[in-house]
Amino acid sequence: MKPPYLELSYLQVALAAALILINGAISALLSLGLGRRLIVAAACTVVQLLLIGLVLQWIFGLDRWDAVIGVMLVMTTVAGVAAVQRTHVRFPGVWLVSLVSVGASAWLIESVALFAVVRVEPWYAPHYAIPLLGMVLGNTLNGIALGLDRFGSELTAQRPQVETVLALGGTRWEAARGPIQQAIRTGMIPTINAMMVVGIVSLPGMMTGQLLAGVAPVEAVKYQIVIMFLISSATALGTVAAVLLSYHRLFNADHQFLRQRLTERR
Repeated sequence: MKPPYLELSYLQVALAAALILINGAISALLSLGLGRRLIVAAACTVVQLLLIGLVLQWIFGLDRWDAVIGVMLVMTTVAGVAAVQRTHVRFPGVWLVSLVSVGASAWLIESVALFAVVRVEPWYAPHYAIPLLGMVLGNTLNGIALGLDRFGSELTAQRPQVETVLALGGTRWEAARGPIQQAIRTGMIPTINAMMVVGIVSLPGMMTGQLLAGVAPVEAVKYQIVIMFLISSATALGTVAAVLLSYHRLFNADHQFLRQRLTERR
């Protein structure tokens, strides 16, 4: 028998939100200095989710492709900006690199999901297109942020080795191959780790949401399998694109390492 859907009252939501006081108490007891950040983070969580809830309710009511595409473009732009904000080493053009990498990888995988895997009719159905892109973007931006940060850090730390290879006649690829490999590996590992324990240690958000909504467990599992592989592919493509585009920004066609372009954000 399908279990009833339990609608939460605002009082129940407030009760759950009050659990953040546990985090605040830990910060105070251990003098972590996270009180203000916890308050800001909690406020951002509530405000952003309420706003997106209202926006999605409006979009779902419209059921128009241009409105759906508009929301998806905003989501992609925010993801590209957020990826750079999480990095400590930057260079000219890093914002464009992030936006292109996030957008190209996420939208490619989103297209595969909508047209080949889930086969949504119409393709712009907002209750499929927007949540799927959101889950893909959230994980892809993490991979890109980790990859960009690691690539810049590796080039900075290995500058003597990189410049030695170039001075001895090596190509820019030979000089940068090690940092490139480390950066891409760093960006992909979190997703691989998540895949290793999904279902056994953790129940992902989409699967949990479907179970709470009364969907049969096997059906929820099938959707979660699809989501995990969409996320894994998008993260890999996005990380590779970001690192390789960064490589072309930091090494010129004359096989020179443009170290002066790298700056560290404090």
